Amino acid sequence: MQALIGQIEAVIHRDVGRGMDLVFEATRGGLFGAARALVASSAPRIGLITGFFVPGGDPPAAETDGPAGAALMAQGFVAAGLSCRLATDTVCQSACRVALDAAGAGLVPIDAVVPGGAVDSVVDLWRQQGIDWVIAIERCGPAADGHPRNMRGSEITAHAAPLDRLFSAGPWRTIAIGDGGNEIGMGCVDRSLIARHVPLGERIGCVVPADFLIAAGVSHWGAYAMLAALAVLRPAWSDAMLAGLDPELDRVVIEAMVRDGPAVDGVSLRRDVTIDALGMEVHQGVMAAVRGMVR
Repeated sequence: MQALIGQIEAVIHRDVGRGMDLVFEATRGGLFGAARALVASSAPRIGLITGFFVPGGDPPAAETDGPAGAALMAQGFVAAGLSCRLATDTVCQSACRVALDAAGAGLVPIDAVVPGGAVDSVVDLWRQQGIDWVIAIERCGPAADGHPRNMRGSEITAHAAPLDRLFSAGPWRTIAIGDGGNEIGMGCVDRSLIARHVPLGERIGCVVPADFLIAAGVSHWGAYAMLAALAVLRPAWSDAMLAGLDPELDRVVIEAMVRDGPAVDGVSLRRDVTIDALGMEVHQGVMAAVRGMVR
C-alpha cells in the first residue's frame, strides 16, 4: 500500500513552472504519512481551511484552486459518514459555498472570518465540535515577516483572515496541501530550499508548518491524491472517496464556482474554467491517472 500511494504521489509531483522539484523530493512520503494517520482515527471529525483571494482578478474574487479541491474532499468525507466543516474568509465564502453545493456537500457548514479579524470564536467552536483533524488546501500563510503574499510577491493581508492561527491552535493534528511555497504547511520545508528554487521564495515562503505536508504541482491535484490514498487505506471508505474522483463532478464544481461564486484563475486572473491557467483536460488527465492506480 505504501508503494502504491507513493506512485500516486509521484503523479502529482509534476512541476508546472514554479521550481518545486526539490520541494517534492523533500516532502516525498507526505501523502502516505497523512493518509495513514487519518485512517487510524476511527471516526475523524475534520475541519477544512481554504480560500485564496485574488485582488487583481477580473473581478476580484476567490481563486478556483483550493475551494474546488476542498469541496471534493468534503463530499468524500460526508459520503463516508464523517463530520466535516470548512473555514475561509468572508471574501471567499461565496465561492466556497457554491463549490460545496455543486459537489453535493451542501450541508457542510462554513465558518467565515473577516480579513484581519480574530479567529478565537472559530477556534472555540471547533474545539467544542470535537474537530481532531484539520486540512488546509491552497491557503496562503504568513511569510517570515508575518505577512501573507501571493506568487507575485504582493502582500494580501487586507484580503486574508489569519486562518493560520486556527490551523495551529490545536488540539487537532494537521495536514496541509500546497503547490507554490507560500501556503500553510510549507514551514515544514527548509526555508533556504524554497528561497533558492521557488521564484520570490525568500519573500513569499510560508513559515507555518503542518504535521503532514502534501506538495503538488497544483494544489487541486493534492485533493485527488488524498481521496485516492484514503480509498486505498480504508476499504470501508473506498466508494465514498472514489465518488469524488469523478471528472464530470470536478468540472461541474469549477464551472459553478466561476459562474456563481464568482471565482477566477489565480494565474490568468480571468473568470475561466481553469486552475493555474491549465484547462480541465490537464487536471482530468491527472485525476484519471490517480484513479486508475486505485482500481
